[in-house]
Amino acid sequence: MAARSIALFVAAAFAEIGGAYLVWLGIKEHRGIAFVALGAMALTAYGVIAALQPSHEFGRVLAAYGGVFIVGSLLWGVAFDGFHPDRADVIGAAICLGGVGVIMYAR
Repeated sequence: MAARSIALFVAAAFAEIGGAYLVWLGIKEHRGIAFVALGAMALTAYGVIAALQPSHEFGRVLAAYGGVFIVGSLLWGVAFDGFHPDRADVIGAAICLGGVGVIMYAR
């Protein structure tokens, strides 16, 4: 069950961060309404994917996802925006992932 949950967290992060990035490009980079619309669809997919988590506790899933989102956002910045995380970013991301593990899987 943990493997499925982790895969869903990764898919949700890709959908949410990717969707937000498309909206950002559509508005900030003047790429047009098609980017905004695709971003909105990806953000909707994020909500559906999050609801597929095996846990039935909304607050727990979204709290844990917050840590995944932090790590995913840093990785997205590296892959698509030329961001270079420093030591504090890496340590903070590791702490967040530790929190995700405790919240979701420590029982």
